[in-house]
Amino acid sequence: MSAGVEWGLHCCAVLSASEAPVPVAQLAELHGVSKTYLAKHMQALSKANIIAAVEGRDGGYRLSRRPEDITVYDVVRAIDGPERAFRCTEIRQQGPLASPPEACTTPCGIAKVMARAEIAWRDSLRGVSIADLAASVDDATPGAWDGVRGWLSAG
Repeated sequence: MSAGVEWGLHCCAVLSASEAPVPVAQLAELHGVSKTYLAKHMQALSKANIIAAVEGRDGGYRLSRRPEDITVYDVVRAIDGPERAFRCTEIRQQGPLASPPEACTTPCGIAKVMARAEIAWRDSLRGVSIADLAASVDDATPGAWDGVRGWLSAG
């Protein structure tokens, strides 16, 4: 996964706790990341209808849906795309003991294991919402969202 996934998840969690749209510059400063690089990922989240841009003097980004309705997998897919993490290159058809293509009509054991792991990973990410992430932040650091809200309103 790219660093953009981490950034996107943090931004979505912040947006779930904010009562007003948050400018990308403020999100970048809050997380200590590049505004330009973050803006690219925010555009991907917007295109996936996870966040929405709000125009005007008090504009910025807000969630497009309730945080309970946005999963971690939604963010991963929006930023990194739908491609699988493991890509079988049919290595068994290469080298001095290569199997002929007609002998490789079903996936090998490695491809099967990786496909099952991919399904489990995606299902796990689909089971966690942005609301769940935000709650886990407050569980780990009580009052964290109060601090974030205060910092955002002061900016």
